Amino acid sequence: MSSAVAQVQLAQVPLAAGEASEHRPLIITLFALFVVATLFITVWAGRQTKDAADFYAGGRQFTGFQNGLAVSGDYMSAASFLGIAGAIALFGYDGFLYSIGFLVAWLVALLLVAEPLRNSGRYTMGDVLAYRMRQRPVRTAAGTSTIVVSIFYLLAQMAGAGVLVSLLLGITSDAGKVAIVALVGVLMIVYVTIGGMKGTTWVQMVKAVLLIGGTLLITFLVLLKFNFNVSDLLGSAAQNSGKGAAFLEPGLKYGATATSKLDFLSLGIALVLGTAGLPHILIRFYTVPTAKAARKSVIWAIGIIGGFYLMTIALGFGAAALIKPDEIIASNKAGNTAAPLLALHLGGVDSAWGAILLATISAVAFATILAVVAGLTLASSSSFAHDIYANVIRKGQATEKEEVNAARYATVAIGVVSIGLGALARDLNVAGLVALAFAVAASANLPTILYSLFWKRFTTQGALWSIYGGLTTAVVLVLFSPVVSGKPTSMFPDADFHWFPLENPGIISIPVGFLLGWLGTLLSKEAADSAKYAELEVRSLTGTGAH
Repeated sequence: MSSAVAQVQLAQVPLAAGEASEHRPLIITLFALFVVATLFITVWAGRQTKDAADFYAGGRQFTGFQNGLAVSGDYMSAASFLGIAGAIALFGYDGFLYSIGFLVAWLVALLLVAEPLRNSGRYTMGDVLAYRMRQRPVRTAAGTSTIVVSIFYLLAQMAGAGVLVSLLLGITSDAGKVAIVALVGVLMIVYVTIGGMKGTTWVQMVKAVLLIGGTLLITFLVLLKFNFNVSDLLGSAAQNSGKGAAFLEPGLKYGATATSKLDFLSLGIALVLGTAGLPHILIRFYTVPTAKAARKSVIWAIGIIGGFYLMTIALGFGAAALIKPDEIIASNKAGNTAAPLLALHLGGVDSAWGAILLATISAVAFATILAVVAGLTLASSSSFAHDIYANVIRKGQATEKEEVNAARYATVAIGVVSIGLGALARDLNVAGLVALAFAVAASANLPTILYSLFWKRFTTQGALWSIYGGLTTAVVLVLFSPVVSGKPTSMFPDADFHWFPLENPGIISIPVGFLLGWLGTLLSKEAADSAKYAELEVRSLTGTGAH
């Protein structure tokens, strides 16, 4: 058997057949220990959850540093760890653009959204909108948007989980991968229904520490391999990639045609503006007692996340330097397994140390996925229970217990939908999938939040046009884009019904969301409530009267 064939087979089943029987029990044990530990944290936190404030906002008891750590855990998803490493390993410089976009996006969240949102709302984005507008229609719109954005984001996490555990356990069948996605969905439902925000936050904090620790270890080992000479690392990556100097220059993925350049611009806009509209990030600002703590938590998050994204350079280019691109693609077409394969190669393919390193990094990545899916599911189920069930269906008459029970039922429903869609998306690059969620969030949520906080004339009609218009435009363009059909890497590779040429709709859908909010307000027959806006302005800027 040639070494190239052996390498490809190794990528598909990470431990060679002879070694698998020796090392796989160790891998499964390490993996199971982590899952048991996080479930223990969830059950412990669940016992502390006594009312709606505990379930939705963790009792507002977390410090700025704790919340910053949890925000980092929420934000550094499977896209960050698996998708970006894979994108850099396959596309070099163009893959690194994801790291830049995800990091810069935090400045928008810090400067425009974090503090005013914490002061203005109680549990959800719908609270902010309903403060000065008609309750039922805006809460319905906010709840719908939150659920759709969360499901888009969940797709990426489910796809990452399927790829990761398949690699770890040597599962190559489609049925096995679907079963793994279902297992992650079940764990996610358990985390949220039992632990609520307290359990989810503690899991996110633990996961953030593990992820930073694991990434530091791999970064150190990669740099050690090249005697801490970054130039040698980049040179080896370019040579091993088969692309030469082009690997380190712009244009390998987003530069060949005018369409790909537009796609890059669309991606950049979506990444930079999307964070400030992500529901699972927005609800994190309600878990701290004061606006000052909210601001401090974002500053901590920027520091932690910034350090992490710098290290993704070592992960991606390290994988490109040490593993042949054919090997990465054979394991997963979108490159999502580059980071775990890098860990295996650094430790030694046939060694116990390689198996331990692979298991550790994979367990950390799995922890990343579990923590993020728990946060996403909590955001969407909270919005359904608090905005749609309690305030629209029950017209504010639901008890706290009924509201929390509705959130738990919604968690199960959202989990089932995510499992089904995640099974279909298992071969897509998870960083690209997350970028879609960013585009939808920036199209539907961000315009409405900014207009509501900063535009005196903004009306209910403007909010509805902005949310539904931006949401519909983004989702329709995604459905008829190459992400869903028309390419070998599409969700439905054998079909072709795409007519929108770009993989990210942000360049069209985000301006549409802002334009419709403005137009809907101008054409509205109702007058904006100036007194309510004045109250909201004082409250958002000073925190007076905030919960």
